[in-house]
Amino acid sequence: MTEGFTDRVVRAVASTGPLCAGIDPSSELLDHWGLDDTPDGLRTFGLSCVEAFAGVVPVVKPQVAFFERMGSAGLAVLEEVLGACRAAGLLAIADAKRGDIGSTMAAYATAWLDPDSPLVADAMTAVAYLGLGALRPAFDLAAAGGKGVIVVVRSSNPEGRALQEARTVAPDGAATGPAVEDLLLDDIAACNRGGLAVAGTVGAVVGATRSPSAFDLSGLGGVILAPGVGAQGGTAEGTAALFAGCAPGTVLPSVSRSLLVAGPDVAALRQAAATECAVLGSALG
Repeated sequence: MTEGFTDRVVRAVASTGPLCAGIDPSSELLDHWGLDDTPDGLRTFGLSCVEAFAGVVPVVKPQVAFFERMGSAGLAVLEEVLGACRAAGLLAIADAKRGDIGSTMAAYATAWLDPDSPLVADAMTAVAYLGLGALRPAFDLAAAGGKGVIVVVRSSNPEGRALQEARTVAPDGAATGPAVEDLLLDDIAACNRGGLAVAGTVGAVVGATRSPSAFDLSGLGGVILAPGVGAQGGTAEGTAALFAGCAPGTVLPSVSRSLLVAGPDVAALRQAAATECAVLGSALG
């Protein structure tokens, strides 16, 4: 029987602690590392991150956009980085934030979740503006291979609040239904309760800087990716309070910029990741 994505994450977190380390080779970070803003710079940055994080953190999250911006050469580097993650035993979330319908969504899913794809990762991020049901091709492919789809629900950026907190229309036509974010969370929980072949396939992005909503996150049944720790002001203690009651190992605080500035020295970056993982582990329990 295929091991589900959530179970894979829980097992990895038990070995190292709860941290999703970003791999974000932005122009600014490449410059900070003394690297050229070129495919060669991307390669050095990405592979150094893999070397530093292997055995120290459970999950990494390459931000696809920083590779895509350099066209085919950048995507070739991303293939190398994802391959290095697999070789190092690191779970990798492709932060691609894809979302579409029908055959287009199926093609996105194939790119990031099909074992035969050169870009295959352990999970991908997705957006549900076309409806959660439109992501079903990705859910099905992920479930078949023990991979995950993490849907952006309550993002850490302030611009998202008006849309994510908007009230839906109740069956009687009154605009008193649940907030968009809570409706999505409830639908994700339903998928994980039995709507898919493998429970725990679908996760959610829930910002660590957001106040609690009406949905009880302990009932999600999937991985929670929690951006906002570090550069955006989120703390280990605040994260622990927000996600109190969630099953151990299912919450992945995501840290990128505030961690990556420890490079380019691999040993220094490894130590920074180990320290962050220990602090988060102590807070989350």
